[in-house]
Amino acid sequence: MRILIVGAGQVGQYLCEKFSSEGQEVVLIDRDEEKLASLERELNIQTYLGNGASARVLAEAGIAKTDLFIAVTNSDEVNLVACFMSRKYDVKTRIARVRSEDLLASDSLGSKELFGIDLIISPNWAMAEEIIKLIQVSEAFDTAEFANGQVELLGYIVGEDHPFAGKTLHEIGTISSDVQYVMVAIIRQGKTIIPRGEDKIEPGDKIYLVILRQDLPKVEELFGFSSKVPDSVFIVGGGDIGYLVARQLEEMDVEIKIAEADKARCEFLAENLSRAIVLNVDALDIQALLEEGIDSADIIVAVTDSDTTNILGSLLAKHHGTKRCIVKIGRHDFLPMLDKLGIDVTLSPRQVAADMIIRYVRRADIVSVATILESDAEVIEVTVPDSKRFDHVALKDLQMPKGAIIGAIVRDGKASIPSGDTIIKPGDNLVIFFTKDAAKKVENFFQSKAS
Repeated sequence: MRILIVGAGQVGQYLCEKFSSEGQEVVLIDRDEEKLASLERELNIQTYLGNGASARVLAEAGIAKTDLFIAVTNSDEVNLVACFMSRKYDVKTRIARVRSEDLLASDSLGSKELFGIDLIISPNWAMAEEIIKLIQVSEAFDTAEFANGQVELLGYIVGEDHPFAGKTLHEIGTISSDVQYVMVAIIRQGKTIIPRGEDKIEPGDKIYLVILRQDLPKVEELFGFSSKVPDSVFIVGGGDIGYLVARQLEEMDVEIKIAEADKARCEFLAENLSRAIVLNVDALDIQALLEEGIDSADIIVAVTDSDTTNILGSLLAKHHGTKRCIVKIGRHDFLPMLDKLGIDVTLSPRQVAADMIIRYVRRADIVSVATILESDAEVIEVTVPDSKRFDHVALKDLQMPKGAIIGAIVRDGKASIPSGDTIIKPGDNLVIFFTKDAAKKVENFFQSKAS
């Protein structure tokens, strides 16, 4: 597949890394010559210097032979015009990133058809949705949904005093055999392990569980976790993300306070939110925040435009008693060190936005996809092809590629947690966790039409 990307910002770079690692033909357009030269040295991509909203530049960069066109510059106008300019070419899929909430309104674009856009994404909306999901499953540090929300992938951290620390998966399984789940991964010191029965979980491990949403309370009880919608959330940063999160939390009847340093923005928040308490306070004025009760909040959500402010503000709040923090981080290279500092959940806008694009552009037989933060793993929901290889075969006889594990099966719209004896057939959807090394093998395995 030939992919033309306009914009070498964080999202554009992440997409170039992702698609080029999969062996796709990637062309990147940007006006920053130095950045393009650096990326061309690091990645197996072609680059083209110029304005992505120029018909001449697009033509010279090969828009006529492009399958997928993605415009993700920092300018809404450039992204929309670039997609519009590409309309006269036979491009299969066009995607644009749009920040303006006014432009995102369904009737203001008139909408996607006018610009020839198949998918409009908003990093701010995507971040807000991800934060709300994590607030609803408050013990988890990572979450993804499959099978139209019936199946959850949840990441948890194993504490020092966890009752299962030092136990093998087989030992854990014998404790409560009636609770259905699949532990699809253990991330230990940055290394992803696809666990088997003899593998142990250790303090500090990040474990990923695939469960049915209806079984969440039972699985969390078994593992000693306890998620609930919090009573109070303190939001640091009243920009677009903070505002969108607050708006959704108001519908969940959660007590909300928002700290925002800009007075004009505070006035906007006060006028457009019905129940949230808006505070004109600097995010690092910990004394003022303590007076407003940040230490008693169940969760702090730090979403200012400054990584430093988000990190320091969250650490100060946790030091004074805040139970949990969700932190927005723009610098992707900061992520590995934040666990050690005591940051509970970190979210990268570039990864959240890029994952939306990746989910959309996967082949038709892949229903959904999620990447696992700080790891080399992915989870996909894939439709079993019409082939004798997959016709009424037990999972234990399927000979899945090494580095891959099946976490759930969906048949006739109903999800279940499988065992080795579970029989699959063409048309089923499988939720599969796999490491980067196994990605190509998994793809080839389910592309097979062998009889």
